[in-house]
Amino acid sequence: QVQLVESGGGLVQAGGSLRLSCAASGSIFNGNTIGWYRQAPGKQQRELVAHIDSSGTTNYAASVKGRFTISRDNAKNTVYLQMTSLKPEDTAVYYCNVLTIYGDGSWYIRGSRGQGTQVTVSS
Repeated sequence: QVQLVESGGGLVQAGGSLRLSCAASGSIFNGNTIGWYRQAPGKQQRELVAHIDSSGTTNYAASVKGRFTISRDNAKNTVYLQMTSLKPEDTAVYYCNVLTIYGDGSWYIRGSRGQGTQVTVSS
């Protein structure tokens, strides 16, 4: 079974930067859309913050556009999320996964969830 391992989270002050990594144990990323989503403390709803398709086309949530950059290295089976100008409202557990994105913007998680990586931004 393919495993996803997210890493790179931590505690950072507002305005700081972090780079998250998502490594897959197999080649599950090839040909698929990969996304980063987050779940803030105390909130049930998950927010899709960025995704990248197999051609490298990226898409971002309005809340992170201009601050976050998603990229992928298929040879390393790894997807990255570079986060800059972090805000306290970015505090959440961040997850990556293979996704299906529908035309109406809804999305579906296709793989098994990893453990996530905690990002905490202090004010």
